[in-house]
Amino acid sequence: MQLEKHIIDEANHKQQAAHQRRFDFVAADINSLDAIIQKISDFNIAIPSWALGTGGTRFGRFSGGGEPRSLEEKIEDVGLIHALNKSSNSISLHIPWDIPENASSIKALAAQHGLRFDAVNSNTFQDQPSQQYSYKYGSLHHVDKVVRKQAVEHNIDVINYGIELESKALSVWLSDGSNFPGQLNMRGAFERTLESLHEIYDALPADWKVWIEYKPYEPNFYSTTIGDWGQSYLLASKLGKKAQTLVDLGHHLQGANIEQIVSLLLMEGKLAGFHFNDSKYGDDDLTVGSINPYQLFLIFNELVEGMDARGLNHATGIGWMIDASHNIKDPIEDLLQSVEAIKIAYAQALLIDQPALVQAQQNNDVVLAQEILQQAYRTDVRPLLAEARLRSGGALQPLDVYRQQTVRKQLINERGALAVSTGL
Repeated sequence: MQLEKHIIDEANHKQQAAHQRRFDFVAADINSLDAIIQKISDFNIAIPSWALGTGGTRFGRFSGGGEPRSLEEKIEDVGLIHALNKSSNSISLHIPWDIPENASSIKALAAQHGLRFDAVNSNTFQDQPSQQYSYKYGSLHHVDKVVRKQAVEHNIDVINYGIELESKALSVWLSDGSNFPGQLNMRGAFERTLESLHEIYDALPADWKVWIEYKPYEPNFYSTTIGDWGQSYLLASKLGKKAQTLVDLGHHLQGANIEQIVSLLLMEGKLAGFHFNDSKYGDDDLTVGSINPYQLFLIFNELVEGMDARGLNHATGIGWMIDASHNIKDPIEDLLQSVEAIKIAYAQALLIDQPALVQAQQNNDVVLAQEILQQAYRTDVRPLLAEARLRSGGALQPLDVYRQQTVRKQLINERGALAVSTGL
């Protein structure tokens, strides 16, 4: 379904006076206000196709109904999100769940909703009904070359689908690893992975990137062949300039200093981008900002400073995507909340007085440095985000409009109460 523009305009009209009071209060103390609002407007976060359905766990899945049953309906749902927040202008597909049977019509549909295609994602962590060999004991690191060849060919197929959709990056996450000591030779597994990735890398178009994701555990619990950012960085460095490290916020052991990781990767020109989510214990895939919003802000502090140092455009210099799969929320509401949380952290980072922070750091003034950061973090930037949406034609309060229009009820009426999306 699509929301008519007049519905958003009518909702904005009712909320305009209250918004203006909040905006004027915050804006009074902000330098370069219009430039900051423009940066906020330009900053978009890709929506993953698999997050549009209710997520599952190994214990079950509790669908909320009205989920997208096809790639076309997934594009429509992302279009709905973008119409509301004007901050989600791309969709990231996961193959083979989202194979575009007719690329031209799929691109035309996306364009109707103001969308483009972000990175395409391969899947060798599951067996598909049509495949000949199993990935039970790994894919790109498998001891059997025929299994590795099958996994490589799948990734090349994904690249070809992406070329048709004018995507520019392949995202690779491997579950390859071991559950028990002695199960595999770790050095050999890494070397076979590198060899496989070289074949995939050689198939990339000149203007493409391959994003190499890492994860310390799950579904293998003794070792993961690409277990941390150092191993991903090593692979990316060996492959070449078109290879970079992708950071998923949930793919770290508890207490990891993600801010420092992204700072160093950005310094080396090897930070591909992000899969945003939040976690309490592990790879929980919770709504962004629901557990540790301060950490997210600190990450964006390093990102804004580092991107400015390298002369990168904040909106396009690296990739920004959500990777959440929560199992009890309305997926669209969850994604609206996640995009808002990401942009809040970004806007707060834009407010940091960087010259003053640098001076405090040079003077070893620890107290002042903390005060400078927390002054920006404690600023309520939500009116700035709302103003950016308003100027871009979106809703002042996207979640309110979504609920007032009973969108989920309409989707259930259109698609059925038992409609379940393909994906995780």
